[in-house]
Amino acid sequence: MANPTGNQKKPDPKQTPQQKPKFSRGILSWMLICFVLIMLWGAINGTGSGTELTSWNDFITRAKSHQFEGDKVTIENTRIVGTIAKDTTDPVGAIDIPAGTEVYFPIAAGADDWYKDELKNAGIDFANKKDTGLFMTFLLSWGPMIFILFLIFFFISRSAKGGGAGGMIGNFGRSKHKLANKGESKVTFEDVAGIVEAKAEVHEIIEFLKNPKKFSRLGGRIPRGILLVGSPGCGKTLLAKAIAGEADVPFFTISGSDFVEMFVGVGASRVRDLFKQAKEASPCIIFLDEIDAVGRKRGSGFSSGGHDEREQTLNAILVEMDGFELSDQVIVMAATNRADVLDPALTRPGRFDRQVQVPLPDVEGRRAILSVHAKKVKMSPNIDLGRAARGTPMFSGADLEALINEAAIIATLADKDFVEQLDLDEARDKIRWGRASKSRKVEELERVATAYHEAGHAVVQLVLPHADPVHKVTIIPRGQSGGATFSLPEKDRYFYNRKFLEASMRVLCGGRIAERRKTSDISSGASMDIQMATSYARHMILDWGMSDRLGFVMYSPDPQREAILADKDYSPDTARIIDEEVKRLIDAAYAESERIIDEHWEQVVAISEALLEYETLQAEELEELMKGEKITRSSVSDLLDQETKAPTESTNDDASASDDAAPSPA
Repeated sequence: MANPTGNQKKPDPKQTPQQKPKFSRGILSWMLICFVLIMLWGAINGTGSGTELTSWNDFITRAKSHQFEGDKVTIENTRIVGTIAKDTTDPVGAIDIPAGTEVYFPIAAGADDWYKDELKNAGIDFANKKDTGLFMTFLLSWGPMIFILFLIFFFISRSAKGGGAGGMIGNFGRSKHKLANKGESKVTFEDVAGIVEAKAEVHEIIEFLKNPKKFSRLGGRIPRGILLVGSPGCGKTLLAKAIAGEADVPFFTISGSDFVEMFVGVGASRVRDLFKQAKEASPCIIFLDEIDAVGRKRGSGFSSGGHDEREQTLNAILVEMDGFELSDQVIVMAATNRADVLDPALTRPGRFDRQVQVPLPDVEGRRAILSVHAKKVKMSPNIDLGRAARGTPMFSGADLEALINEAAIIATLADKDFVEQLDLDEARDKIRWGRASKSRKVEELERVATAYHEAGHAVVQLVLPHADPVHKVTIIPRGQSGGATFSLPEKDRYFYNRKFLEASMRVLCGGRIAERRKTSDISSGASMDIQMATSYARHMILDWGMSDRLGFVMYSPDPQREAILADKDYSPDTARIIDEEVKRLIDAAYAESERIIDEHWEQVVAISEALLEYETLQAEELEELMKGEKITRSSVSDLLDQETKAPTESTNDDASASDDAAPSPA
């Protein structure tokens, strides 16, 4: 049957009639606290201050016995007050009151002054306390209580206006998120470089937020949650902001640590408040940064039980994400660099059912990131960003941004008009190894030992074909090291083969060998080399199965195992074999490096002497020295001599010119 009116709308089952606010347990708790305070205040006011003497004879007897301090009492509006002296004894038959106690006898307000004559006859001085008036008496008695009641009422009313907040004072239960409304997010995909695959994988999220009907046409649904996984500084937060900017939707962002407070239940309340506001502002994006702060595995043995605040917060997130429907148009994104510690219920299908890897950028990615950040500073037209990209393996996007910023600061301090290639190289070395300590005073013996140490590294690295190419060598102290040999990898390495690892261990041993041969002594300068060589050897044995005696077995502990005490999964005999294999690898590398140093000792001496003269050698100069050629550029001492002689020569030239030349028309 047709609708006769034709304009009536069907009721929406999702809309429920507005309910009156319920009397929450939080308000009842505050009312109970208020009642207890009132009873406590009444009890304190009811007892008065001091001990009451109900018998006037007792009071006047104590007065005549000189028990009051100074033989003085005070006459107030409704009582006579005195203080028991320390050096008196109690009268016979009276109650025992400790010395220093204030006692009083109640009198009726406005009564005759019959007691004054008796006090005078007893030799007691008395003083009338000024009457404060009825209003002041009421204010002093009940004023603090009225103020407390008003304060409690103010907090309760503010909490009710703020959405309940689970009965907490003020906004404890309110979400601490930051909101970027529609049109406020200025970050787009043009600002995100180096993660092409991640951008392509989240592109469908933008399409869903712009046109949700397109996906529901065939019955499919968009993922409810997207987990961005990657190392720190790779651009996870920037990618989430770019998605919101491209889709032009509100962007709710909050850190996982913002949910947890000292009060149990606040985190869950904030989760509910956040998702409630997000559903009202849909379509939108919720971004939970560092979600591992509240999303760790439950029941790992480190929590305080089922009522742990973190677990309650996690449960609230799980429930809210289950409550999503396709029409809500709310996308939840989260970022973490510890996906292995997240609870399985958080990463199952229906919640964070898609993980997007945000890896460290490769060479092309680093060049693209450097190009994005280079637009913000004045760069030299001859600068080579590709060279900077090759020299920054394992740099994240945040590291590359810091590199451009440091290069701009270095160029500014040098009064340059734009950033040059040397500024980029210095910024890279500063970020990775620390600032160069050019003012540090180094003894000559230590300087010679450092020069031969770095020359040993450089020669072995130049000789071995599987080692990274040498970029430059310096004996200028940088960070905690007295010198450094810088490499310039030709490509990014996503895995290490055995030849590269063995070559790297030989390079690490070369510094100690050359230093010992020159000085007939050894120093602590090789501590980092020893640490790295040992780390390489242990990884080769324990993790990568590069030992013929131990075979294709992993012996290192499981990184996902959560245990208070470290536990080894192998026997003491296997531990002994592991130690023998680690020492065998290092001894073999040391022997091979010693053979290379002996065969090329002339080159080691040439590079060492050049380092002592020039302090820093580039790759081209190292190649020349390896071929037996000489370096022709000015040394550090020559430059210092030129700076010293320059003022004297200019003065002599001016004097000769003033004698022979005609005066200048200027």
